[in-house]
Amino acid sequence: MLKVAFLFPGQGSQKPGLLNELPGGNAVKEVLEAASETLNENVYNHHSKESLCSTKSVQISLLTAGIAGFKALEAEGIMPNFVAGHSVGGFSAAVAAGVIDFKDAINTVKLRAELMERAYPQGYGMGVVIGMAADTLQSLLSQYFDEKFPVFMSNKNAPDQITLSGALSGINRILNVAKENGAHSASLLNVSTPSHCPLLSSVSQELGEALDDIPFHRPLIPYVSNRGARLLFKPGDIRLDLAESISSPVQWHDASTVLYENGTRLFIEMPPGNVLSRLAAKGFPDARVMSISENGYDDCLYIAKREKSNK
Repeated sequence: MLKVAFLFPGQGSQKPGLLNELPGGNAVKEVLEAASETLNENVYNHHSKESLCSTKSVQISLLTAGIAGFKALEAEGIMPNFVAGHSVGGFSAAVAAGVIDFKDAINTVKLRAELMERAYPQGYGMGVVIGMAADTLQSLLSQYFDEKFPVFMSNKNAPDQITLSGALSGINRILNVAKENGAHSASLLNVSTPSHCPLLSSVSQELGEALDDIPFHRPLIPYVSNRGARLLFKPGDIRLDLAESISSPVQWHDASTVLYENGTRLFIEMPPGNVLSRLAAKGFPDARVMSISENGYDDCLYIAKREKSNK
């Protein structure tokens, strides 16, 4: 039986005006209204070019867009067999799975971003190296590690696509060294904090304490973890994953492989991203892969309904 996974993108997928590109309908309208009510301000304040310079606005916008896309499909009777989210997309996945309430997620993501910005307000960020094996990159990191400008290997998005997190001066040095040692490309990412590395251990601790104060429920849809790339079914395990993933590498390639090995043959990426769908298309060429932002909501809905009727 063909199974469907919904993918929720993380930071780096944002673009100005992203909330204007969401599908229409009451389900999406209700999500936008709930976000505005929770924030006590219009959620559209967070998706302007100027606002998206803030990690807080980026993460609020991504969560809202992801859940709006999910709710639009849910209203049409389309439900996934699995959910997975990259980084802050994990919160979207947890909401979609029924683990946490959307309003609780909004408040927690807002806090998460504020803690990240407070910890490293400037001079830190992320980069990506493409076309170099993880062990080779790790060797370069060890060789050129500088305690004053630390850099760590973070997200493993594909076997040959790995992100770095840390001090920007250190990242730029490693990016240059990687290119000199055969990487196809190496560049900075549009992320202003050193996510998914030990530098954010204190953020994980504070976030965990905040998550202890909100209700968690057993997932109605299996949730794939960021840190361990495993299907999680216990509320406490998902709570821990959401708290600790910010200071741990995201094992995205392994997570998407778990989806494929469990029968997923249709991957649909929620707004506003297409990076996760492109990674899935490259990793699993016999699967059908779509992105609401790239392929359009109507086409994604049509394919999902067709596949559902063929089950």
